[in-house]
Formats: sequence, structure tokens, C-alpha cells
Amino acid sequence: MLEGKKAAIFDLDGTLVDSMWMWKAIDIEFLGRFGYGCPDDLQRAIEGMSFLETAAYFKERFKLPMELDEIKDIWVKMSIDKYRHEVPLKPGAEAFLKELRGRGFKLGIATSNGRDMVDAVLGSLKVEPYFDVVTTACEVAAGKPAPDIYLKVSETLKVNPLQCLVFEDIPAGILAGKRAGMTVCAVEDEFSLDLTREKQSMADYYIKDYDELLMKETFKTQADR
Repeated sequence: MLEGKKAAIFDLDGTLVDSMWMWKAIDIEFLGRFGYGCPDDLQRAIEGMSFLETAAYFKERFKLPMELDEIKDIWVKMSIDKYRHEVPLKPGAEAFLKELRGRGFKLGIATSNGRDMVDAVLGSLKVEPYFDVVTTACEVAAGKPAPDIYLKVSETLKVNPLQCLVFEDIPAGILAGKRAGMTVCAVEDEFSLDLTREKQSMADYYIKDYDELLMKETFKTQADR
């Protein structure tokens, strides 16, 4: 998987950190304030959208009587504490980041999340120093499945897209990475288990967690020696 690659780019929620449970809880609480239940199709409908695009979708679909900035501010306040105290890294994630750094890889994050929330979780988990660049979908023209964010990260890293390896947990993100011309590894997540076959068919690789991948890569390195 790592052969011929010079950079690894990670999605955040559901890929690098175990946080999708949190967003479902926030959606339920937020919509409940306006008398709505959380529709079964909501997560798939907003999959890959930037923070701004998601706020616009909520405002239009649920006829919310507030501006987009107000919606985003409420979500930030609801999520920051959870990001700081309740969201862990995916199993093996930090060890894998160390492995990549040891191999001279450049590392980036390409997330649909807002910057305040990204900074909160990366700071809390003390993994921000591993990354050369952190980019949010609000910094590009279109969110996933458009390739914009991955192309921007590779440009900032000064690495050809063909030499980039993407890690993603949802189909929209996988498609964004493929459209950018990159190799994509799908990561298993509890909140997208029903999409496993779709993810496997779209991605170049599929892993349950980073411990699995780290073990395979370590064995390969030892065998090569």
C-alpha cells in the first residue's frame, strides 16, 4: 500500500478519530429543539458536505429560522466539549502516524469539519504535530465528493496526487480521493457498517483499524530485510 507513496492524507471524523456517534447525538438534540426527529436518511444526505454546506442543507430542509452562522455556532458549542474530552483516536492511529513519519511521509488532514472543532480534537489528542497541513472543506470551492480538498492538500504538501494515499470512512470521501487521482484506503467505522460492501468496491484497500495495517506493513518491512 505504501510503495511509491510520499504523502498520506486523512479524513477526520470516523477515519482518524472515533466521533461519528457524537454527530448523530448532536443532530438528534439540535433538531429536537425545533420539534423534528432525526430522519434516517440524514447522514447519507449530508455525507461529505462542508460545514457551511451542511448548515445550508439543514436550514433549507428543516426551514430553520436562523442564519447559517448561527447554526454553525450552535454546532461548534455543542461539539467542542465532546471533542476535547470524549473523542478518542481510532485504534492504532497514533502508532501508524509515527510509522509514516519514520518513513519520511508528509501528512495532511482533509476534513469537512469546522476549524475550531478540528483544532480542539487534534489538540486534545496531542497529534497535531504529526501533520504538515490541516485543510477544511470551507477552504475550497466544493466539499466531498468533489476532489477539491484533496487536490488542495496535495498542492500544499507539494506532492503529486498519484503519490498520495487517502484514508476515508464514507463513500463520498472515497470518491473525492479517487477523483483526485489518489489511492484510497477505506477505514471501517461502526456508523458506516451498512456501507461496507460499497466502500470495499470503491476503495483500493479496506482496513478494520490501523493496528491491522501497521502489523501488515511491519511484517512486510521485516520480510524485505
